[in-house]
Amino acid sequence: MNKRPAFKFFLSNKKHPVTQGSGIWQDFLPVARKHDQATSGQSISYGAYFSAARSFIEKDRFDNLLKAVSLFAKRGISLEGIKEIHVFLEKHGEFYHPSRIETSVCGKTVRFVLNVAVSDTGKGFIEKEYPSIKKLNKAFTHGFIPKVYGKGEVFIKGKTKICMFLGQWFDDYNEFHISDPSDKDKRIVVWDPKGKYFLSADQTKELYRQATLILAGYYNTETFEQIYPWHHAAGDFVLRKQNKNIDLKLITVRQYRSFGDKKGDMDDDPQSILETLLVFFLNLSIKMRLDRIDGVGDIAWSDGIAIQGIVEGFFTALASKPLIKSISAPLNDCFQYYLSSYTESDLYDLLMDIADAYNPDSPDVPVIKQNLEKHVHDLILAAENYSCLNENPD
Repeated sequence: MNKRPAFKFFLSNKKHPVTQGSGIWQDFLPVARKHDQATSGQSISYGAYFSAARSFIEKDRFDNLLKAVSLFAKRGISLEGIKEIHVFLEKHGEFYHPSRIETSVCGKTVRFVLNVAVSDTGKGFIEKEYPSIKKLNKAFTHGFIPKVYGKGEVFIKGKTKICMFLGQWFDDYNEFHISDPSDKDKRIVVWDPKGKYFLSADQTKELYRQATLILAGYYNTETFEQIYPWHHAAGDFVLRKQNKNIDLKLITVRQYRSFGDKKGDMDDDPQSILETLLVFFLNLSIKMRLDRIDGVGDIAWSDGIAIQGIVEGFFTALASKPLIKSISAPLNDCFQYYLSSYTESDLYDLLMDIADAYNPDSPDVPVIKQNLEKHVHDLILAAENYSCLNENPD
């Protein structure tokens, strides 16, 4: 009989092992990420969590894990090639309790993420997220989102269902948040386990450029499909710094669908395409500036440097998109002209309409509205400056 891999469980690192004899084994997972969130909802013990993760990995003779490992190694890996599997409970998110799965293959450490949903809300997101990621990875070659390797469910004591899926782990990428918006040298803090650090002004601008480029890059200009919802406060983006350069990835795709009136790709009216693109851009510009202080505190609004990055990232994404049949000119040029046809008052009214459409109970709304007047002014100025720079590159 073939020997099965041994499992070892940990909290965030090997300094915190968890065994059946540990006191924490019987403790319950927290059900809320944010300190001001109601703590209602389902929860399970740490022991049940780790046992469920093990059951998922073991299912069908470790099929999902072997598939993922084989893709990493670029050759078939058998179960005999895996001696140990380490499961690290990374954090308690708003929707998932993700784990980092580590094993060794051919002398190299291989890591994956196991997104685990305990709450009904989290389970609902998994049912939408997994097919959305598969769809986007098939339709786009950007590589900004993780690959996924398998989805399933595990029942605890035959009744409590836990949903999960295995995906790509982005090595050396870390969560980041606005930390002290009053201090320009401490705008964004990166949660590197080796030691937290702050981004420079140029790196902060680049962060917003890349985040916007990613979301605009996946926007479908003909079907109006987009990645939504997302929020910086949820840690949806992660960042890696190499020397002074930074690189971003988007680790979740909760939904990918159209928010316009379009059905499929039957309607190719240029006016409809540009109008919907404008609403997408304006909504993106609002959402991109929102966060929570250190990820869990009060709602925060980024300072003006974010606007420059947002505008650059958006037009860079448009410039990379293929021509649309009904629009003869490049989309980025058409949209710049279209945006310039709106007055500041027009755009303010549109932005207010967008804000009014948000959940009125959301703590984001008061922060958005108190910053909206300056936001639209800065947005127009940044778009004009971008247009001038591109018309006169010298």
